[in-house]
Amino acid sequence: MWRDIWLLYRMELVPSLRTPTWIAVGLLQPVLYLVLFGPLTEQIAATTPGYPPGGAWALFTPALVVQLALFSSSFTGFSLLADLNGGVLERLRVTPVSRIALLLGKVLTNATHTVCQALVIVLLAALMFDLRVPWLGVGMIVLVAALLAVTLASCSQALALRLKNDDAFLGLLNTVLLPLLLLSGILIPITPGLAPDWLVTASEINPLTYVVDAGRAGFRGDFDSAALLQGSLVLAALAALALWWGTRSFQRENV
Repeated sequence: MWRDIWLLYRMELVPSLRTPTWIAVGLLQPVLYLVLFGPLTEQIAATTPGYPPGGAWALFTPALVVQLALFSSSFTGFSLLADLNGGVLERLRVTPVSRIALLLGKVLTNATHTVCQALVIVLLAALMFDLRVPWLGVGMIVLVAALLAVTLASCSQALALRLKNDDAFLGLLNTVLLPLLLLSGILIPITPGLAPDWLVTASEINPLTYVVDAGRAGFRGDFDSAALLQGSLVLAALAALALWWGTRSFQRENV
């Protein structure tokens, strides 16, 4: 199985390394948020009661990494739909290759892209703006980006395999992603001092909120906080469930 995973991972990764334009395109949105929206958060953090401690950039940068993983990984199902429509997946199914490898080849490739893009975002924030973050915090946000990419890419692959339709898949993503983004407090933290009670309650239901809070705790250097532990446990549970769902979908889909 591990050899199959490696072969399919390399098959997916090598073409993307030969055309790194798509990796750069994936960075465009978070870089624009970093440059055009990030400076506004400095004034908001300095003047708004209830804004979490830690500094504007230590709060905004890890949230951007989560946003990057959210959007770049959620759309990976389109590549599976292309393989399905083009007969590529059908040809792979008649080989002895492991069904788990069919999932993990794409998922790990996406996680590799996401980690590289996350490092670029952190580097740009450190060079261009007033970001000061401990090295352990950088390592933690890289791990968060990788696990979140694995989680979302696995869900995306499973959904694409279930729906088998580009329009239905896109419509579902657009319905789900925007509430996840807004309720996670990525752009502006959702705290009792800033938001009404009903919005705080809705944010607490969103599992992505705890992942964002964990990233922010790491960037503040608050490594013994409850937010970091809680977010780590939520992310680990989500990753395990997503991999189980994705693996089960590929094993059952054997036509």
